[in-house]
Amino acid sequence: MTTPQPVLVEPTAPVRTAPPAWLPVAAGGVTLVMWASAFVVIRHVAHDVSPGALGAGRLLVAALVVLPLVLRRGWVAPTRREWTLLSLGGVGWFGIYNLALNAGERHVDAGTAAMIIQIGPVIVALLAVPLFGERMHAWLIAGMLVGFAGVAVIARGSTSDAGASVLGVVLVLVAAAMYAVGVLTQKVLLRRLPSVQVVFVSFLMGAVICLPFASDLPSIVADGGSELWWIVYLGVLPTAVAFTTWAYALTHTDAGALSLTTFLVPGIATLIAWFTIDEVPPSLTFVGGALAIVGVLMTRRRPKSG
Repeated sequence: MTTPQPVLVEPTAPVRTAPPAWLPVAAGGVTLVMWASAFVVIRHVAHDVSPGALGAGRLLVAALVVLPLVLRRGWVAPTRREWTLLSLGGVGWFGIYNLALNAGERHVDAGTAAMIIQIGPVIVALLAVPLFGERMHAWLIAGMLVGFAGVAVIARGSTSDAGASVLGVVLVLVAAAMYAVGVLTQKVLLRRLPSVQVVFVSFLMGAVICLPFASDLPSIVADGGSELWWIVYLGVLPTAVAFTTWAYALTHTDAGALSLTTFLVPGIATLIAWFTIDEVPPSLTFVGGALAIVGVLMTRRRPKSG
């Protein structure tokens, strides 16, 4: 009688399974809702909290939320050039952006602000020509003209107070330009630095810019009222968590198709504002918003080669 020999099984590498198809879609959808809700919350508290306090509080909370992720990932020392780009993006996208948007939403409604921010990709495409040597083509020029015509229509139809309306539109347009600066700096930074480190440093730099204009922040924190909890909401969900869910969705879906879904944000923001604070943009604003979106889509067209 012989002793049976053990069967040797070759170890196999763990197989990575793709997530269920609905999960990245859900992550992208949750992100859009959180981003849209930010416009409504800012509008809701705009007259009770200064633009600086709203921005500084939001960014400091967001930095605290992502800090554990930075510590877990490890620190990659930026070069001098990368520090310059981090400063430019942090000051522009997170500092000036928040100050301008928060101040602008004192004069325009949430849906209108969300529509104007959509012009940001047009500015990105325009700035990419001198900065990255991208080609200036007819679609880019036409899209830019249509997009800014949309902003002009929005300004014309925003409110009955023309002066306040124009000021609000200009402030939100400044925020859109700062968004473009942030996108362009991150395009370079993310080639080497971890994304979570880039946003963490940007959050802190943006908070530093906002703090000199946040004299009411200590009293808001001491009172512990609803304004504080709205600031915490902005820092945790539309800022820190939305960054994570968007990155997850981007990892598992087509980047081009996913980026197009951001055009849903103004509509979602308008619906949330309608149901929660009984605010709907004027009819002309929808026309301008549609023109702005068409302008962005035109800039993404590429001329036929040959």
